[in-house]
Amino acid sequence: MKDSAAEEHLYLGFSHQYRDSIFPLHTSISLFLLSYCDCKLFKVFLVPTGEDVDDQFVTKSLVDDLEVHLISRCHLPVVVQSCCLPAVVEKDGKFCRAGLSVVLRHIIQKTYEADPSKKDVLELLGFKKTCLKACAEVSQWTRLCEISIPVAVEGFLTASPESCQAVPPDILQLERKLGEPVRVHNDDKIRRQKLQQQKAGAKVAVPVLGKEGTEEGKPVEMHEHPLSSLELSIAFSKLLVQETSDAIKKEAPHIRRTKPSDLPPLDHVFAEGLYFTLADIVLLPCIHQFLVSSKKQGKNLINLPLISSWYRRVQEVPGIKKAAGKCHMELLQLPELTSAPEKQLQDFSSIPDELEEENEDSHFIGGPRPTMTKLMENGIEAKFSPHPCPSWTLDWTNLPSAVSPGEGKMSRDRALRKQQQLNNLVAAVTKLAKPGDVIVDFCSGGGHVGIVLAHMMPSCQVVLIENKELSLMRAKDRSDELGLNNIWFIQANLDYFNGSFNIGVALHACGVATDMVIEHCIKARAAFVISPCCYGFIQNTVKFKYPQSHQFKEILSYKEHMILCRFADQTAVQLPPERRLIGKQCMGLVDLDRAWAAEEHNYSVQVTSMEPESCSPKNNMFVGIPT
Repeated sequence: MKDSAAEEHLYLGFSHQYRDSIFPLHTSISLFLLSYCDCKLFKVFLVPTGEDVDDQFVTKSLVDDLEVHLISRCHLPVVVQSCCLPAVVEKDGKFCRAGLSVVLRHIIQKTYEADPSKKDVLELLGFKKTCLKACAEVSQWTRLCEISIPVAVEGFLTASPESCQAVPPDILQLERKLGEPVRVHNDDKIRRQKLQQQKAGAKVAVPVLGKEGTEEGKPVEMHEHPLSSLELSIAFSKLLVQETSDAIKKEAPHIRRTKPSDLPPLDHVFAEGLYFTLADIVLLPCIHQFLVSSKKQGKNLINLPLISSWYRRVQEVPGIKKAAGKCHMELLQLPELTSAPEKQLQDFSSIPDELEEENEDSHFIGGPRPTMTKLMENGIEAKFSPHPCPSWTLDWTNLPSAVSPGEGKMSRDRALRKQQQLNNLVAAVTKLAKPGDVIVDFCSGGGHVGIVLAHMMPSCQVVLIENKELSLMRAKDRSDELGLNNIWFIQANLDYFNGSFNIGVALHACGVATDMVIEHCIKARAAFVISPCCYGFIQNTVKFKYPQSHQFKEILSYKEHMILCRFADQTAVQLPPERRLIGKQCMGLVDLDRAWAAEEHNYSVQVTSMEPESCSPKNNMFVGIPT
């Protein structure tokens, strides 16, 4: 086992304890993962939301063999005070990871780094290690697991008996998800094997894991299962570190000739498909509490047969019952349930997915001219304000090499264009900033903007927020090389940052991320300097509906606004000049809608073009100041 080099502190929220769970449920989930991984690499702190907390009761009754400390919010490291919990902070107090998915993925990675024999722990991250990696704002699945279901279960548990008669819509959405066909890497081969089994009327030998999975030196007990259990065989073969290919025999010639569209779908074994992942760990404490409460209220679970089967199956995974025991979770033994009729599930499932209908027309036919003409007839055209300081530039030749974007892995031409982009943003921020200001570099990537600002403005505190760990680690390495003391790094999705600040900045925030940055700045009454990007990725989300401004809403439909967004991406240098000009006009119109929407919140906003315009095909920049 490798030594853990750096001590890290894990901070978990604590509101109350109810039955065998700690609330908020994000804390129960985090503690359950620590128990499952048998991870003791972190110093764990509970952060109570109230004052009346019995220290000894809390710290002794949470999890067996895990030391837990209490700390008040006012004594948290300053960087953590700006984040939603759970959060993990490195020893120097400058690098923080916040939000459930980011923290859980970090626990898994640190566990494996400390003990590479724990390959089963690393497998929790799934194929290509992407389980719950996408942020909740763009991934409906991450949102369901990380936010919607924990919140729904907490609401269900605290509601009065009269108001919690119905199953929460998010639980019903999970039931529907578990009924969807599974798509996995190499699923064509597995589906052909399933077809061969069905035609042969064969049964599959599936490992039965018993009370706590396999024990060393004891053979695995094998039971015959019905036709649909090829998925079970493959799933549990992986859990028992057997070759998955053992479960997949060579198919007959007539099976090989079968069209993919005629192959049977694969059924869910676990939450994400065939394999046990972090998503199952996240869902188990939530669904467990929901089932316990439902049982006490005498509710019939006939409408949740797939969740019930999933809950029983997860208990068979090696290590789950042991982890549950450490966390004092008394897992239920549920009876087999037959599937509810499809019609019944549809009736129950008023899914909070109002996006489906609005996003149906995501593929458009035709160009932007009719939409642009419609706006023009109503007196709306793209407007660009004069650049406030077009010739301003940093003295790049006299700056330390670690400040320059050329220090990263990019060509000389690209590094020059990046310097030109930075000139524009840094010039605008310099005009706005004053000593003592907190400047947040949202979607910071490798820290090109934030590091320049921290170096040029030592009297300001700079915070870099980015959800990609490797990018943020590279930024921290550059910062350490420069010896910067006025900079923090937060690996988190934007929604998990709730600190106060004076200026928000973002260079090429992708799609909806630009609107998330503007929203954060408006909430904090902070100025903003933003260069948007990836207009084609804009679409209605849970939080944002387009168009946004009152003026645009009166004229354009959602579909018409999306046409502008799609064509705003047509600005690449290799395109014909006329097409690039239309793309630039579409960019200007989309950003005008954003600017007017911000002005409805008492902001003064100017949209300009960066200088020189050749520095990027996405060369719009807008500066917003609260009035």
